[in-house]
Amino acid sequence: MKHEPFPSEGHAEVRIVAATPEVARRVAEVLRRCFASTEQRSYPAGRAGGTRLHITLDTAQAAEPVQSWLTTSTSTEQTQTHADEV
Repeated sequence: MKHEPFPSEGHAEVRIVAATPEVARRVAEVLRRCFASTEQRSYPAGRAGGTRLHITLDTAQAAEPVQSWLTTSTSTEQTQTHADEV
């Protein structure tokens, strides 16, 4: 099994899978309002017409409401993956 390298420190790679491109874009827009990000990249998600959208978030550049929450939250290290993740 091939593993992709981790993003650089302070960044997160987010993959959104949705039934339509519009739904994926709406979710990405919410994330962009919380964190600085790169341009989104979208791809077909299968024969059923779904969409996969990839975006890189800079978690060091958080917006104020998110920054406050990140500062007060504690990390819960979970290394488990969902059944459909590789």
